[in-house]
Amino acid sequence: MTDWRDPTVAQRILREFRVWAVVGASPDPWRASHGVSRFLMGQGYEVIPIYPRATRVHDIPTVPDLASAAAQRPADRPIEVVDIFRASHRAGQHVDEAIAIGARAVWLQLGVWDEAAAERAAEAGLLVVMDRCPAIDAPALLAGDGR
Repeated sequence: MTDWRDPTVAQRILREFRVWAVVGASPDPWRASHGVSRFLMGQGYEVIPIYPRATRVHDIPTVPDLASAAAQRPADRPIEVVDIFRASHRAGQHVDEAIAIGARAVWLQLGVWDEAAAERAAEAGLLVVMDRCPAIDAPALLAGDGR
């Protein structure tokens, strides 16, 4: 059985990939996705907010879906990580979209778990983390990286 919470995989994603699409990036400052996307931006990651019902998050224009976001990206700056803030029963569709756009990793947030989707992503060559949070993990996993 694969350990989808493996901290070494989380650390690798945080170290190697700089462009993150945040699916469910809410404009509501009380939502976890809002705080985590702000944290990622503060750490120097580029964040693309995926949210169909708002026009801006953190003063960045939102994009309604991953396919649209990928189509708008310059070839030399593709989406590398898809960070999913959706209910577990909806996560699989976004994992499949991440595979389709050629993302390098998927990160399912705390409480988001879809074993079948994780298997599909891993089989497609993506790094996979589930039930973890980059805002919690980064300070410990990147200590000493000069970030």
